[in-house]
Amino acid sequence: MNTPEAWSNDPNAASRWQKLLGRGRGRAGGAQQTPTPPPRETYPPSPPVGPPPGQAHYSVPTAGRRPPVATQTPPSAAQMTQPIRPQQGLPPQPRQPQPSAEPSPVALQRLRRDLGRSRVIAFINPKGGVHKTTATVLSAAAMGTARNGGVIAWDDNELRGTLGLRAGSARHGRTIRHLVEHLDQVEAAGVHLPEHLDEFLRHSSDGSFDVLAGDEDPKLQRRLDPTTVLRVLDILTRTHNLVCIDTGNNVESPNWRTVVSSVDRLVVTTVPREDAAFSADWMLDHLEEGGYGNLVKNAVTLLSMPTPNPGPLLHDLQRHFSQRTRACAVVPYDPSLEPGAKIEFSALRPETRAAWFEAAATIVDGL
Repeated sequence: MNTPEAWSNDPNAASRWQKLLGRGRGRAGGAQQTPTPPPRETYPPSPPVGPPPGQAHYSVPTAGRRPPVATQTPPSAAQMTQPIRPQQGLPPQPRQPQPSAEPSPVALQRLRRDLGRSRVIAFINPKGGVHKTTATVLSAAAMGTARNGGVIAWDDNELRGTLGLRAGSARHGRTIRHLVEHLDQVEAAGVHLPEHLDEFLRHSSDGSFDVLAGDEDPKLQRRLDPTTVLRVLDILTRTHNLVCIDTGNNVESPNWRTVVSSVDRLVVTTVPREDAAFSADWMLDHLEEGGYGNLVKNAVTLLSMPTPNPGPLLHDLQRHFSQRTRACAVVPYDPSLEPGAKIEFSALRPETRAAWFEAAATIVDGL
């Protein structure tokens, strides 16, 4: 693999990112063999439970309508015979097409599709500051709004994640630590599992999805061993249709590897920066070498804009990750996300909400 040091020492490289793009898909010189994934640790499922209690119905956030397009009166015959006079100054620049401010009915239909069984989605990138938590929260909000609930976001960051603080109302202070401490009782709840689990969950501000918050105690990571992670996942998939996991940054952690071994889809989150993109690309190499070639092939890359100006790398990154993963979705900058405070889906600009509905639909496509 190339490294940042190799890029820096290459005097012939016009662009370090172009150097990375040059690796392409034929890096092995031919068809790539997907190694067999390592054996997954299994855990006996809990007893079957009844369907979760009735979910409240939430409407799709109202989006503003675009103004009608102005029409132009055709010139008269006399005007057409007048000599053309040269214009002063620069010619007018063509207007860039504006994104739709309404969620696409097709995107909503894709999000509401019957998935057949519960699905687990992990948002990953070993680098911090690449919008993993933001992507987890807003994807869960879009999915839960379209599907009328049945979605949960789990902060599985081993070292003090912030999803629980940013995702919704803190009606209590219970976290994953409290659930782990009472895991035996919750598993033994039988048909009352949803009610017992709800005691440890928070809810998003608009009620569109549930939240299993992370804990501030770093010692908890020793208790989130592979068996415990699988037990928690078993409970969440029995009570929710979609489980969105905000992962940590240590790709060698048993917790991280257990989650990756158990998901239905990986979502690679990044921003249009060289360091963030290189970290995501290195992680995909690491997963392929570890036997997860199919997960990489079917992953979705989510490019999130941290500033109003997308920057010159956006097109190259979109093209590159569209080749490495199943699809690449781009979501725009939104000023309401800049403070890093609580995320309100309804506070986003209408065009930003529409983009997140489309991105969420791309994530669930093919599941």
